Amino acid sequence: MTVRPPKSFSTSYSASGALSALEYELLSERADALGRHGLKVEKAIAALQVLDRNETTPEQRETLLDDAADAVWAFFIQREICGLRDSRDAVRRYGIPSQVMARLGIVRRK
Repeated sequence: MTVRPPKSFSTSYSASGALSALEYELLSERADALGRHGLKVEKAIAALQVLDRNETTPEQRETLLDDAADAVWAFFIQREICGLRDSRDAVRRYGIPSQVMARLGIVRRK
């Protein structure tokens, strides 16, 4: 659910006010999508770390690495849509492993 600012805060009630309301809605949707992608990255990295601690087969590890790389790739694309071009802070904040970073953008056969 998105919330718009009250109309009393806008400078006028003309078409430009409607445009700014539309821009506000678009920006809030972009931010919401970025948050959802961030949660997917956190879950993928956490699943990878849990299986690193346990005994796992190489196939399971490859699948988890591929899933994490796909989630991080989609997250980086969404960040660029929001105007955030530098991904170094996201790599540090989410603790994205170098094995995942090496797989970004690779198209795999299913």
